[in-house]
Amino acid sequence: MALAIVSCSKVPITGRNQLKLLPNSTMMQMGQTNYLAFLKDHPAVSPPTHTSAEVTEVGVRLSQAVEKYMKDHGLSKSIEGYKWEFNVVDSKEVNAWCMPGGKVVVYTGILPMTKDDAGLAVVLGHEIAHAIAEHGNERMSQQLAVEAAGVGLEIYMLQKPQLTHDLFMTAFGVSSTVGLLAFSRQQESEADKLGLVFMAMAGYDPQRAVSFWQDMSKIGGTKPPEFLSTHPSDSKRISQVQAFLPEAQKYYVANSGGNGAGAKSAATTPTNQTKSGTTPAIKIKPAPPAKKK
Repeated sequence: MALAIVSCSKVPITGRNQLKLLPNSTMMQMGQTNYLAFLKDHPAVSPPTHTSAEVTEVGVRLSQAVEKYMKDHGLSKSIEGYKWEFNVVDSKEVNAWCMPGGKVVVYTGILPMTKDDAGLAVVLGHEIAHAIAEHGNERMSQQLAVEAAGVGLEIYMLQKPQLTHDLFMTAFGVSSTVGLLAFSRQQESEADKLGLVFMAMAGYDPQRAVSFWQDMSKIGGTKPPEFLSTHPSDSKRISQVQAFLPEAQKYYVANSGGNGAGAKSAATTPTNQTKSGTTPAIKIKPAPPAKKK
């Protein structure tokens, strides 16, 4: 109980208290290790394609918006050491995820659903929001609090490395080998809201999220894809997104002049990686009209 009390923190924007038993340093280390292991088994698209360049460009804009948001709210310390990376892997799965440290992977299977850069910003903003809100840490902490009861967290993790690995991968939506859903509906709602703010600050119209989730709710048939099994999409979710849009639009107007921008900007040059703390601070400029893929 004492550990739970001292391990509580608040989620940005919603202010909800959450349980986090694992230190950021541990999560960052696990993120780097599992990210590299994943890319070893699922190599990123190479050589870089037009699509991967788009993912990187949108990702860079979002990462800059995240860093600005965290700085403006006195939360920069929580993303200290982030080294943003954006990769596309060739897979039919409709999925994407972001690990601690800013390690983002987009599956080619979801790209037909994003359609344009603003749609891609919905996905990336949402996944990055899960990492910023530390939902993965929260999910792992909830499970480990039960599994490690009476043993000790560190001892349990050393004794059960495979299960710890599985919990981590599941907690970030990479797999579901332990039979758990990656995020609760409450966490999904938080990621939606935070993701809308990030994409708005990056110059992408947050209203694009409505049509994206409407499209996502129509696919899957009797067996929804992994992205939908861990990211519930229904009328309630869409209505919640619509209800939060007025707040998100404030960030869009402030950062893009409300000119209906929603895609690319010549202000950024696509790269494969940008490091937090080393990326020059720039003012996010309005993005020109969206280009269809």
